[in-house]
Amino acid sequence: MSKNELAKGIHWVGAVDWDIRDFHGYSTYKGTTYNAFLVIDEKVTLFDTVKHSHKGELLRNIRAIIDPEKIDYIVVNHVEMDHSGSLPELVELIKPEKVFCSPMGQKAILDHFHRPDWPFEVVKSGDEVSLGKRTVQFIETRMLHWPDSMFSFLKEDGILFSSDAFGQHLASSERFDDEVDLSEVMKESAKYYANILYLFAPLIQKLLASVAEMNLNIKMIAPDHGVIWRTHQSEILAAYDKWSRAESDKKALVIYDSMWHSTEEMAHAVSDGLLDAGVSTNLVNLQVHHRSDVMTQVLGAKAVVLGSSTLNNGLLPRMAGFLMYMRGLKPTNKIGATFGSFGWSGEAVSLMNKALEEMKINVIEDGMKVKYVPDEEKLEECREMGRRIGKAVCDSFDK
Repeated sequence: MSKNELAKGIHWVGAVDWDIRDFHGYSTYKGTTYNAFLVIDEKVTLFDTVKHSHKGELLRNIRAIIDPEKIDYIVVNHVEMDHSGSLPELVELIKPEKVFCSPMGQKAILDHFHRPDWPFEVVKSGDEVSLGKRTVQFIETRMLHWPDSMFSFLKEDGILFSSDAFGQHLASSERFDDEVDLSEVMKESAKYYANILYLFAPLIQKLLASVAEMNLNIKMIAPDHGVIWRTHQSEILAAYDKWSRAESDKKALVIYDSMWHSTEEMAHAVSDGLLDAGVSTNLVNLQVHHRSDVMTQVLGAKAVVLGSSTLNNGLLPRMAGFLMYMRGLKPTNKIGATFGSFGWSGEAVSLMNKALEEMKINVIEDGMKVKYVPDEEKLEECREMGRRIGKAVCDSFDK
């Protein structure tokens, strides 16, 4: 088999985007792939397309295997433009007999491309279609992470085309999880989950339970981004189970932004107190850490401790932006606390407390404020606050 062949007659025909560095606010400094799959059977079927900018690469990969006009079916598992951007031109070229999509998928395709004349075949969970020797079973996965999302399962081969679930933003010339460093793949999978799927945790729990009940014989998981899981399927499924249960480690994050280093000094003191309490701690300066990398750390941390100086009766812009970003992702089962320096009024602490409370994070401290520059007495109070937070973290694991 070729390096792009998942099984006999089943080919990766997607595209590698080596240069993308931002994905609607998510830093993709390792690039990404737009995965599409071609199944050669009595009915030749293309599963998903690619971002419009990479249409040429998709067509080259298809033409290396078959004339695109010989494709009979197109399956649209997800309508987001990184997977459907080249769909109109592919439909025009291929003139498929059928375009398979979920009920919400049809609505999304019409809203994007305004082509009611396409040969839609709307499918729901449990529906099947024969390709000849192979059978495709469809599984709706609404809001994972769009209303239209669905999985397609090739029953005879045990291959799950999982759309945006189980993916990673990782550009690679290798196609499979056992051809790259697994630790890197798991790290990028965690980042992908934390920044795209975090808020859908309850739905992911239901999906995992539903798939288990269906007793699918999954031998390979082929997401729409990153490498294909052919060896470590159990690891990624276990990780999604842990992440969607909001299980965390005995760890705290001290996330801060500082104007003239006073809040930074407080952050170091709070961190020292957490370490005194036996809690693993990361200091995260928002001036140098991208919000999407910070959210990846939030995923595994029990305590989120925020620090910001007060600026114009409000928060420093980086902290305000991070809070807006985190609010949208809805982290759960966390302990929270806040601190910050100020010159006149000191609203930053109360604003951060309010933001954490709105996220239903358990704020266990009123917040530590210091006017201008902390002296040793104030820094010791910060250390003591860190010790109290650390004790709360340890207590939560002793229950």
